Amino acid sequence: MNSSAQDDREDSDSLKDSPAPYDVVVFDCDSTLADLEGIDWLAADLSIQELTDIESMTHAAMGGGLRLEEVYGARLELIAPCAGAMAGLGAEYIARLLPGARLLFDVLFFLSKEVHVVSGGLYPGVLALALDLGVPKENVHAVAISFDHGGSYSGFDTDSPLARKGGKIEVIAELAAGRRVVLIGDGLTDLEASPVCSRFIAFGGVVRRDAVFERAKVHTEERDLVSLIPLLLSASERRKLAATERFTDLF
Repeated sequence: MNSSAQDDREDSDSLKDSPAPYDVVVFDCDSTLADLEGIDWLAADLSIQELTDIESMTHAAMGGGLRLEEVYGARLELIAPCAGAMAGLGAEYIARLLPGARLLFDVLFFLSKEVHVVSGGLYPGVLALALDLGVPKENVHAVAISFDHGGSYSGFDTDSPLARKGGKIEVIAELAAGRRVVLIGDGLTDLEASPVCSRFIAFGGVVRRDAVFERAKVHTEERDLVSLIPLLLSASERRKLAATERFTDLF
């Protein structure tokens, strides 16, 4: 067995899975809450050569030839998203919310769950989506971006842990201190953060990523987010919902 395969097996074996209830519910954004990858949407107007350069950088990062933070900044330099583009991205996230998202968040807030969105995406777009779902601003974690006085791109938060490999686990570890956290996400950065969570749910309702599904103990390919309820709530919490008129149609 090569070292990479052995590491994958050991990572999978180290993941725990504890049943509900959970104190904190954490969602990834792209391809989890919305049928969209924000960076791809922003790059849609680039030339074929520029798109090829971005793809090459991404592969180099995955192979260890470049650090993720180097790729993150280089891609943004090519795309150079202006303030107007970021506003458009936020609207696109909202337009492409997955079915059942609003109802699921209503359920979580009704049960007094603390809900966070933790994403390696760009903060203005992720914030627009999260606020639309009722998530407080302070519970939104993404990579800040800056603009000059004319609204042109001028940089991103190079100190953000979410712009580098292994950074998501740092953010979620702080949320998990002394509390039970469940994380829902589709990508490898989500899987990397799963050891500090009571449960990680690999989400394949938009894109099924085999490398994530093979190592996660809990997963779903259902596109409607209401289908997550049995994986997120305890039996007593579900009984409470069933006894509440506004949620009886769920049962």
